[in-house]
Amino acid sequence: MNPTSEVVHAANALTSWIRGVSTETEELSRNVASLLERNLVGKSRVDKAALLGLDEVSREFLAKNTFAVGAGTFFAAESVEEGARVLEWWSRKESGVIGRLDFDLTPGSNRYYDYEKLPFFSTAASTGEKSVWGPYVDFLGFEEYILTFAAPVYVHGNFAGVAACDIRIKDLEPLIMPTLRAIPGDAALVNASNRVVLGNSGMYLVGERIKSGSPNQHRMALDVPHLGLSLIYST
Repeated sequence: MNPTSEVVHAANALTSWIRGVSTETEELSRNVASLLERNLVGKSRVDKAALLGLDEVSREFLAKNTFAVGAGTFFAAESVEEGARVLEWWSRKESGVIGRLDFDLTPGSNRYYDYEKLPFFSTAASTGEKSVWGPYVDFLGFEEYILTFAAPVYVHGNFAGVAACDIRIKDLEPLIMPTLRAIPGDAALVNASNRVVLGNSGMYLVGERIKSGSPNQHRMALDVPHLGLSLIYST
């Protein structure tokens, strides 16, 4: 069965918007890499001096991209002096003020944030490609459903970490829900794990895993490389 014009239009609109976010995330990665390469002259590993200016890179990203609630850089342990974990992250508060968000990076602590094991980091590290993770409940940050877009950072050709941005699902809703609601019937944006990112009805709840096999359920893959996002819809 061929998709209706409404479905095709929605898929194209979602693809365009997600490509835009992906492009902005890749630009964030390039800006981080450029800054680090300037700061690391004569040095092979990231130290405190190499981080100077990263706050402005993230602040500028958040000022430009109001859809994002957080942005920053996660460093690979092998790229940092003494193998320490370094996370430079800034978030937008409800007031609109942008401030640094600190995480517990002490192994063994109750709220240890072992980011190198999380999919958005490990995928970018292993594939060298951009990735998206979520929706997931970000208990260590905003404690609500989040979607994370990430892109690897390479410094002088070596993997140094991941640049990323967070989008709250509640902020994503007004941006793409009108597109989903233009589709007659139930429809949803789903991730590569078959979980709902956002749906246009109670049929598809955020975070729910979709069961395949229904003869009335159809899928269109969105043309955004490496992210694995799809539009599903019912007839």
